[in-house]
Amino acid sequence: MPTQPRTRIAAFVSGGGSNFVAVHDYQRDRGESAAGAVVLLVSNKSTCAALTRAADRGIACVVLEQPRDGDALLALLIAHRIEVIVLAGYLALVPAAVTRAYRGRIVNVHPALLPAFGGPGMYGRRVHAAVIESGARISGASVHFVDEVYDRGAIIAQWPVPVFEEDSAESLAARVLRVEHALLPRVVELLCAESLALDDDGSVHGAFLTGSHADVFSLLDGSSLARDLDHALSK
Repeated sequence: MPTQPRTRIAAFVSGGGSNFVAVHDYQRDRGESAAGAVVLLVSNKSTCAALTRAADRGIACVVLEQPRDGDALLALLIAHRIEVIVLAGYLALVPAAVTRAYRGRIVNVHPALLPAFGGPGMYGRRVHAAVIESGARISGASVHFVDEVYDRGAIIAQWPVPVFEEDSAESLAARVLRVEHALLPRVVELLCAESLALDDDGSVHGAFLTGSHADVFSLLDGSSLARDLDHALSK
């Protein structure tokens, strides 16, 4: 029986690309059963370390000279036959022409429990510093659909991460990032397998996760997401 074609994914990255690597390696490890494949890495920074990591994996790379040019970006994605977009540490606002064309097929990972600690300027260390300053004892990771506004799209999956008294922004960031690495690849796989959908009313249809329904994701790959997340949080 012919192998089902994989969903073609573009990863958008501005930094080191560890979430992109997590998605790629998850798909690689699933082998022929993977529903998606990262075939393009897009960055708005020519010095982005993820460009090297993608090239080492045989993935085409493009640096956007004008990341706000929605028509040019959309033409690039069409030329590469991209079906799903994953924002994996991408700091530029995706043009409306692209978010409209890929509605329900573009997701982002954010290092906090949205809608808290989201919006313009809330990325990386700034998020974790704000969490600590607020006195919150729980942070976490969120994966959500992307629309024209930073961090506003419908939430697909979230997982809580404890905040300890002795935490710095850096130590909290490291703990949250390990959870992102477990959560994002599974959400992307579900999206590529058409097990997730964004309804017309903006709600998420299909399997999703809110911290207590890991069995849904476990059915996907035969392993326990809860176990993987517990391992991530124990480091």
